[in-house]
Amino acid sequence: MTVRVLAIGDLANNVTTMKKFVRSKIHLVNFPWNTASKIMDEKDDIEFFDSINVIDNVNRINKIKNDYDICLALSPAGARIAYLCDLNYIILFVGNDIRTPPFEKNVKDPYASDSPLAQNFNYFEREFYRTVYMSAVTCVASYSENYSFLKKIRKDARRIDLLFVDTKIFDTDTKINNLKNKKFTFFSPQRIALQKGFDIILDALPLCQTDFEILQVKWFETRNDKEIEFMNHLIKNKPKQIRFIDPMNRKKLAEEYAKSDAILGQMKAGHLGGIERESAYYKKPIIAFNDVNTDYLVEGKKVFSPFVPTENNPQTVAKVIDTITSSKEFREKLSQDEHDFVKQITDPKKTAEAWDSLFEEFAKSCKTITRNSSKITIFFRLFSFLFVNKLYLKKIVRK
Repeated sequence: MTVRVLAIGDLANNVTTMKKFVRSKIHLVNFPWNTASKIMDEKDDIEFFDSINVIDNVNRINKIKNDYDICLALSPAGARIAYLCDLNYIILFVGNDIRTPPFEKNVKDPYASDSPLAQNFNYFEREFYRTVYMSAVTCVASYSENYSFLKKIRKDARRIDLLFVDTKIFDTDTKINNLKNKKFTFFSPQRIALQKGFDIILDALPLCQTDFEILQVKWFETRNDKEIEFMNHLIKNKPKQIRFIDPMNRKKLAEEYAKSDAILGQMKAGHLGGIERESAYYKKPIIAFNDVNTDYLVEGKKVFSPFVPTENNPQTVAKVIDTITSSKEFREKLSQDEHDFVKQITDPKKTAEAWDSLFEEFAKSCKTITRNSSKITIFFRLFSFLFVNKLYLKKIVRK
């Protein structure tokens, strides 16, 4: 069975990568994100909404929805449109959308700061998003931690730890120049964010004894006053080891992975993000905090990550940086162990099978992509959303 999937919203190339490997036919409609992620997104074979107006987005999806069997929504914005269009939709959580759900009042990111995120949703908006999350036919998360957050909301949550790496872009055959780095060079393409543990990295750098350079993509997270303050402080007090570089497309990203001596990843979440998975294919040593309590399910068996450090205090991070910089033997063993592990959890055939199976299951059980609610119910749902968010006149979408 070949399932036709309508995907809405994609911030981090998850769907663009998925559609290259699954048997299901996926059509992605993405928002015109006005962020750095827009720069890094692929644009081939992707439809973008013409505007950020909710009514326009709903009208577009309503015109094409009957050509598909099931909907896959990413981000609250994607799930919101699916709900307003009365679709049977699956929500895939890949970032902090389940850790900091929009229906919680004054929600705080436990990895970032004690300051609430700048969502400022009122009671009715929060209840709307709660309904959006609960109305999905199922919700999917990866890794034990994200899954534990999701299980608090949806008892029927699904867990798929097998994830995609776009091996059509990120592979060891990437063509690079033969220039040697003047210094040992860490490449850090992640967002400069408290939730990524960049504050820990900054505290670790003065403790380092070795000489190295960090090529850091200049991509700041600014969700609240605390993060804006952190950004301004870093710009004014940039450590000597850091050199900022501009955001880049994915082909250029692959080249930087290949040229670097090592990769600097996140220090808070304790599980692997896209950067760690992609860069492991190049057999470069990667520093990324590994919570030893985080397990990964592969064919029903728990496996555990070999990434370092297993403690995310500045002293330990500095020690690992110095060891990687100074010890070739340590680098070679670590990079091989990380490479082998990532290959295990990103097997494209097994990952594609897991998602095709999920799409087939819900395409069969739902029978059609639409929930077939009454026209009055659908109209009232949209009218209420526009009224509560004051979008009818302003035509603004919260991202």
